[in-house]
Amino acid sequence: MKDMLQSPTRRQLLSMIGKTAGATAMYQAMTTLGFASESSFKESMDLKGAPPGASIVILGAGLGGLTAAYELRKAGYDVKVLEFQNRGGGRSWTINSGDRYTELGGEEVTCDFEEGNYLNGGPWRLPSHHYAVFHYCKQFGVELQPFIQTNDRAYLHRTDHFNGVPQRLGNVKDDIKGHVSELLSKAVNAGGLDRSVNKEDKEKLLEGLKGWGVLDKDYRYKTSHATSTHRGYSVYPGGGLMPDAKPSKVLPMNELLNSGMWSDLSNNFDVYVHQPTMFQPVGGMGKIGDAFTRECRDMIEFNAKVTKIHQDESGVTVNYVDSNSPDGATKTVRADWCVCNIPLSILTQMDINVSKPMKQAIAAIPYESSFKVGLEFNRRFWEEDEWIYGGVSYTDMPITQISYPSQDMFKTGPGVLLGAYGFGETSYKFNTLTPQERINVALAYGKYIHPQYPKEFKAGTSVVWHRIPWTLGCYGIWNESTRHQYYDTLCSIDNRIVLAGEHCSHIPAWQEGAILSGMDAAKRLHKKAKMLG
Repeated sequence: MKDMLQSPTRRQLLSMIGKTAGATAMYQAMTTLGFASESSFKESMDLKGAPPGASIVILGAGLGGLTAAYELRKAGYDVKVLEFQNRGGGRSWTINSGDRYTELGGEEVTCDFEEGNYLNGGPWRLPSHHYAVFHYCKQFGVELQPFIQTNDRAYLHRTDHFNGVPQRLGNVKDDIKGHVSELLSKAVNAGGLDRSVNKEDKEKLLEGLKGWGVLDKDYRYKTSHATSTHRGYSVYPGGGLMPDAKPSKVLPMNELLNSGMWSDLSNNFDVYVHQPTMFQPVGGMGKIGDAFTRECRDMIEFNAKVTKIHQDESGVTVNYVDSNSPDGATKTVRADWCVCNIPLSILTQMDINVSKPMKQAIAAIPYESSFKVGLEFNRRFWEEDEWIYGGVSYTDMPITQISYPSQDMFKTGPGVLLGAYGFGETSYKFNTLTPQERINVALAYGKYIHPQYPKEFKAGTSVVWHRIPWTLGCYGIWNESTRHQYYDTLCSIDNRIVLAGEHCSHIPAWQEGAILSGMDAAKRLHKKAKMLG
């Protein structure tokens, strides 16, 4: 951050320009590290011919486990699913009005939103290329609607820049484009690109820059009615004797560079995984987990806390206790095979007799820390006062971002914002706060972007993932080294046990990764079971 506050060097300037045009390169780099990959789903599964009487126990009713359960039962297996919670879906979780849960430390988190309002505690958006999610949503009747990721009316905000006043995303985007066009036109006119373009190309380039960057006849980007047709007016055109339109003021290039807002554009909007059109289930992301649970309900035993997983040459024995039973008596289930969908952060603490390489792989993958705070307000002031319908605002304050609902637009009455959402160091601080303190902090910071907060606030709820007992973290973190050393081992069939979940995929943190992992685990386990008869 300190470097960003200094006057930029030529190298920094070129780097920033590269960021605005380099989303593809960034996406490829993210894919190499195992993030934001495109789904490899091509077609639905059609497993057949399970060995007569073959049985499978699946540990964890997250999407990876339930995908495997659904497909393996269709193949003819006797399937039983053990789930720690009293619901299925895992991190495909929506917190609705009246919900409550207890986090590590004993604090109870409640949700007092009005009926119909909710917070997606885990996943909250679906990229258009996550084909497997859409396949099962269509098959199970989960209704989807557009999710608005990018909205030019949303804000970019820096505490120490522009006097702390949030700037419209579209204004920043247009002004960056205009200033870069002016700089490039100067380079062209000064002969700086003579080795790259001939005279005819030079003329075409200049003409193109003038239109693309909204430059005047002298190739300058400055406040004018022309620029305002792109970035918006300070006073919009009216009718009759209403005031004439007034141009909005262009942001100075040096302030834009020093603010670091360019990184928001490249990191949060231009990456492939956030490109429109994105989607969300009607009624909350938990509708996907609910649909899988409905399809698999007769196979699932809820409130089943697994305590031991033991495999031998002929099968797998799982010990578990009923968390609702006062005596805590141990129960046992025996099956020929096991698909383990338990998060690695939990599995590392369990008694499981897998090979030494598998144990090392399970222990090698840490889990990301993340937090979310949902804030309900008496009215949808972001729409009524600021013309913001969907989208995300980004800030350098600890709340990191504010997301505006893509559903129920123009609705009268209370609405919910995702008032804070972040990862890493910032989330460590949120992890130490009580549920009420998290709400207070989100309100205290958010009012610098939306002054309506104090007057309009109604209720709040939150999730800090390292304090969620059944996962102890948000998702598995991979890097190039750990993926090379441990990934194949983690995904291999260890005698009679195979793992599944987003951590066993090249798309960690996404439901698509969990579903594809469940499909792949089911397919490979079925192949081995048929081979052994």
